[in-house]
Amino acid sequence: MPLAAAESRPAGGAALGEVFLATGIGLGLTVVLLALVWLHRTRRSAVLTRIGDRLGAATGVPAWVALPTILTTVSLLVALLGMLWDISLHIGVGRDEGPLANPAHYLILFGLFGVFAGGVFACAMPLDEKPGPAAIHFVRGWDVPVGGVLLTAAGFYALLGFPLDDVWHRLFGQDVTLWGPTHLMLIGGAGLSIIGLLILEQEGHGGLSTDDGDRKVGQLPRFLRQAAAMGGLLLGLSVFQGEYDFDVPQFRLVLEPFMIAGAAGMALVAARLFIGRGGALAATAFFLVIRGAIALIVGPGFGEIVPSFPLYLGSAIVIELLALSVALTRKPLVFGAVGGVLIGTVGHATEAVWTHFTQTLSWGSDILVEGTLMAIAGGVAGGLLGGLLAAGLRRRLPRPALARTVLLASLAVLAACVTNGLIATVPDDVEATFTIDDVTDSPRTANIAVQLDPADFVDDPSWVQITAWQGQGLVVTPLEKVGEGEYRTTEPVPLHDDWKTLLRVHDGRVLTAFPIYLPEDPAIPADEIRADDGVTRDAIPEIDILQRELKESGGGLWLVANLVVLACTLALIAGMSWGVGRYSRRASLREPFVDAPADSPAEGATATGPGTVRR
Repeated sequence: MPLAAAESRPAGGAALGEVFLATGIGLGLTVVLLALVWLHRTRRSAVLTRIGDRLGAATGVPAWVALPTILTTVSLLVALLGMLWDISLHIGVGRDEGPLANPAHYLILFGLFGVFAGGVFACAMPLDEKPGPAAIHFVRGWDVPVGGVLLTAAGFYALLGFPLDDVWHRLFGQDVTLWGPTHLMLIGGAGLSIIGLLILEQEGHGGLSTDDGDRKVGQLPRFLRQAAAMGGLLLGLSVFQGEYDFDVPQFRLVLEPFMIAGAAGMALVAARLFIGRGGALAATAFFLVIRGAIALIVGPGFGEIVPSFPLYLGSAIVIELLALSVALTRKPLVFGAVGGVLIGTVGHATEAVWTHFTQTLSWGSDILVEGTLMAIAGGVAGGLLGGLLAAGLRRRLPRPALARTVLLASLAVLAACVTNGLIATVPDDVEATFTIDDVTDSPRTANIAVQLDPADFVDDPSWVQITAWQGQGLVVTPLEKVGEGEYRTTEPVPLHDDWKTLLRVHDGRVLTAFPIYLPEDPAIPADEIRADDGVTRDAIPEIDILQRELKESGGGLWLVANLVVLACTLALIAGMSWGVGRYSRRASLREPFVDAPADSPAEGATATGPGTVRR
């Protein structure tokens, strides 16, 4: 049975027939998209305008903002559902029989194409007008909004990761991790597309402010749209934590509080400064509703593994309380830095408590000091980036030299923290002896006792646990300590068919594993590792088991490929930064933002026109 399953699931790229079919689907969608653009630009069809006008009448923005915004929002939600479903499938089942045999891939593909199409429509739909104060001259008689350009670029980058993923697998085998380079392209492009949407929304109002520093007075629909956009940014940034949400992390535990604090810092600080009172709470509420709904769909709905998710509520509350200081809200970078510290301490503490209710591998004393320091660093860096984003959207960016310095310093801190989290050690003199007491024979399950040698190998571990996965389910069982270096299971674990069962130990920087049972896999190829009573196994890197299908790259090709993906990602981030800066400075020349108190209308202010406020 395991042999037949392994033979039907290729460990490299997809079959050529599926590659051709997927390519044909992509080309067909592209032809339809370009045909719609051509018909619209040549005025042979007004279907895009009619749809956009109807949506715009309900949302109060031009057609070239309304249609792309709705399309992109729906597409992002579809792609997010597909991605979390896909992660759940890979954890429970393992490799696909082919990319088109996985139903979640269709949601991801169509969702990412929808994001790209939203950007193309935003650029193509404006006719005989300059779309916003920061519009870019494309060709004669055709100006495009900068938000549309950013949205198109982010969508294209994410979409490009889909075919490149197959190329990557052909070169290097299946990297069964969320943090594979092409996977990061999908996630990063989709997440950053929200910035393009936010700028597009601002451009749709012509650069004229409807802000008084509070939530948009009398403009509840716009408040809700912007809260959904900032909540979407929080959703996008939170996908990077996916492996921890499923209790199958392949990296040190300190990365989880760092990523949560960084996402909260950027999205919640930006939400509060940009939207006004209640912005951080509204964005968090949107996040919780969407992730809760997806958890119900993937779990009870599809019958797959249920993903958990961060709470963010504690961080949102401290940001809202901090914003009661009006003086701080007038200084977005200071607000972001102080807010980041609060997120990394108070918010971090609430997330630690939350993990004990939602995760098997919860946060303990092993990461108390380093995890808190990483959370503070992530919170401050994210808070500064969120402050810059909000300042750009409100057309109050600091001088270019300061803005660039803060941006580069924040990215450097994030890169340093990620590097620190990735540094792990594997001991070369540790063994584990397994005593296996069979509970059932067909299928085989067993209670397992483990004796580590040396017995004092671990001191205060984050986890000593057995993971069994990819056998039509997931089992994560923390072991009970019964003596010095001696542990045992509290429930039987599977040792049959496609299940991959291993002992995992994480203590400080040590991140290592011991195989217990692995099936034969001729597609790699790999022999069966039997689970025999009394067997002794050496500590090895976890990646050797969790990413069993990974090939040796040889010749430095793997490093070069990773560097290329990194360079493209940095180019996309640079493009987003340029777009925010262009909008902020071009729009501020047209109608400077009124420096009103942060939580109340300007005293004595009077409205002099749509969206303008003057003293």
